[in-house]
Amino acid sequence: MERCGWATSAPEYLSYHDEEWGRPLSGDDALFERLSLEAFQSGLSWITILRKRPAFREAFAGFRISAVAEFTSADVERLMADAGIVRNRAKVTAAVRNARAALEVPDGLSALLWSFAPTEPRPRPQTLADVPATSAESVAMAKDLKRRGFAFVGPTTAYALMQATGMVDDHVATCFRSGAGKRD
Repeated sequence: MERCGWATSAPEYLSYHDEEWGRPLSGDDALFERLSLEAFQSGLSWITILRKRPAFREAFAGFRISAVAEFTSADVERLMADAGIVRNRAKVTAAVRNARAALEVPDGLSALLWSFAPTEPRPRPQTLADVPATSAESVAMAKDLKRRGFAFVGPTTAYALMQATGMVDDHVATCFRSGAGKRD
């Protein structure tokens, strides 16, 4: 079975590619988790995040927005001492800040993020070199999130979120998952 080239270097990538990446995902807490993990990944390898994901889930109360929004400075210090996660103070405080901002989104985080999904079909990437790092939609998403008080959500992070959650389908043309993640 052919897959996107990035998915074959580690078992965690293989599983993530085949079972999650590019499949439509909705729900405020589920999208908050993905947004948070994409922010934690910034400057690191995604494999690092995948391997630490169980610890992230435990440390961040299952990424329940309402719970993370209540985190205090003591929680931030607890997280900074947790070797199971990425201990970057700016990213940790951004996750708490983003949970608080998500609570203020009138129609919910899921509806907001999906409102930036492209409505027109895009050309299927033929190779990994054809996969963009940003799009007009991810630039608009990042700008809107920042306006709402979110942090660590630049256009590249926003685009990675869009890829991971099926808002865009960037499986290369030869990948068996290509076109398999259409949102209903």
